Amino acid sequence: MIKVIVVEDNDAIREGLKILIDGTEGYNCIVAYPRCDIMLKTLEKLNPDVLLMDLGLPGMSGIEGIKKAKAILPELTILVLTVYEENDLVFDALCAGACGYLVKKTPPSKLLEAIQEAYQGGSPMSANIARKVIDFFQQKKQFLPQKQQSILTPREKEILSGLVEGKSFKAIADSLFISIETVRFHFRNIYKKLHVHSQSEAVAKAIKEGII
Repeated sequence: MIKVIVVEDNDAIREGLKILIDGTEGYNCIVAYPRCDIMLKTLEKLNPDVLLMDLGLPGMSGIEGIKKAKAILPELTILVLTVYEENDLVFDALCAGACGYLVKKTPPSKLLEAIQEAYQGGSPMSANIARKVIDFFQQKKQFLPQKQQSILTPREKEILSGLVEGKSFKAIADSLFISIETVRFHFRNIYKKLHVHSQSEAVAKAIKEGII
């Protein structure tokens, strides 16, 4: 059972998400909040598997809410759901600790798949967002010194690229014909080399610094 908390200020969308998640086998929406500050007060006690977070919230922003939530539960999986598609917000959400980013027009079945993928260690993004992210770091890479671009081995770059594209560990392993344990081994090395402690930090650094 994947335990989910939703933070969304639009009443209709919030209730719709709660009904969708609760009505699907294997999922449980513990609670749905309209604001971050309310959610943060109960986060540690409820200890959800996935936090589904809007960015455009009243009071405390979703970005700030993500940072504070990660401070309370560092291993928490946070998936952003928003109407915004600007690069800056994508990068801010990833840097704050989100593992994935989806637009609100995502079909219900795809949204549920994304929650499950994030829960299993992936970084789901809509095709639109993934394309923008990939375009951005490909353009930025050409302006970086070669030394910075070669921090990682070719295999490590392939694995990190898979994560940036939103693939799960299993999908990365399958695409490279290696085991999931081998993927995890490479990720441990990637974390050490990039001086990061989570997938979201690795993705954010890869994108912002053009490492892959």
